[in-house]
Amino acid sequence: MAQVKGALIGCGFFAVNQMHGWQDLANVEIVAICDRDPERLAIVGDQFGVARRYHSADDMFAVGGFDFVDIATTVGSHRALVELAASHKVPAICQKPFAPTLADAQAMVAAADEAGIPLMIHENFRWQTPILAVKAVLDSGAIGTPFWGRVSFRSGFDVFSGQPYLAKGKRFIIEDLGIHSLDIARFLFGDASRMTARTRRINPDIAGEDVATMLLDHDNGITSIVDVSYATKLPEEPFPETFVEIDGSAGTLRLGKDYKLIVHGPDGTTESIVAPTLLPWASRPWHNIQESVALIQKHWIERLTSGQAPDTSGRDNLKTFALVEAAYLSAERGETISLGDLLG
Repeated sequence: MAQVKGALIGCGFFAVNQMHGWQDLANVEIVAICDRDPERLAIVGDQFGVARRYHSADDMFAVGGFDFVDIATTVGSHRALVELAASHKVPAICQKPFAPTLADAQAMVAAADEAGIPLMIHENFRWQTPILAVKAVLDSGAIGTPFWGRVSFRSGFDVFSGQPYLAKGKRFIIEDLGIHSLDIARFLFGDASRMTARTRRINPDIAGEDVATMLLDHDNGITSIVDVSYATKLPEEPFPETFVEIDGSAGTLRLGKDYKLIVHGPDGTTESIVAPTLLPWASRPWHNIQESVALIQKHWIERLTSGQAPDTSGRDNLKTFALVEAAYLSAERGETISLGDLLG
């Protein structure tokens, strides 16, 4: 496979994982990086041996010389950077959350479509090894036809020390974490047509909600619950594991702590451990997320070089983003929201 050259915009906390993921791909080289913070730019540039360093994305695109751009900045800058990439006809990966508003996200998808470039959202939770294992069981028919499911992420982990900006936004857990859990629900159970949500703020030192419970009506008749919390104090901290429960017409599936997967069906009950690989650059307990970063980047390169749309394309992610918007709207109004009203 021919060498693929990339550029990275944003050298913050999470971008280091993305740089490691790119470095692991034999046919990929990050040739340029960009960040407004000179210190972060120097740290990442020195760590990964990237000579081309820019404080301005405009300047980086003006020089060019890369086949795609990885946008690893915070949400407020996403639209301008995706539209900048589109203006230069450079394929783009964009961090989640996609955009500040659904209208911004739709404009970004339109810009990419008009430029004829692929746009992928870095929605990596569905690429976690345990979630892929759950999907494989569903696809095998081992528990029959699913009719009910739950995607749960409940933790008391301090996410604010590494990402202090998370404590400042009026929106927090649905936008930052719930978006992943909602995308998992779409991945496992299909698209949803209606959303009912309730939120709470337990931590008095943050601006947004840190607990959310969401009820989804899926198009195929499945009912799912997506619940997320950063205010749950457990005797054993499960961060950053996602737990999954699914009831089917012929059996049940349970993904629990320490990546234990229990499948019960007509042929009996099986138990297995579907733990992620601890990559050489990864560290516990983050290794689950870190491995999924590497897996989604591999997927991006495979689709980019074959000319196929990525699974978490910008257009596909509009449906996940709409669930986030519907959740906030439902919690605010205290009523069920139709997704058709948001997506048109």
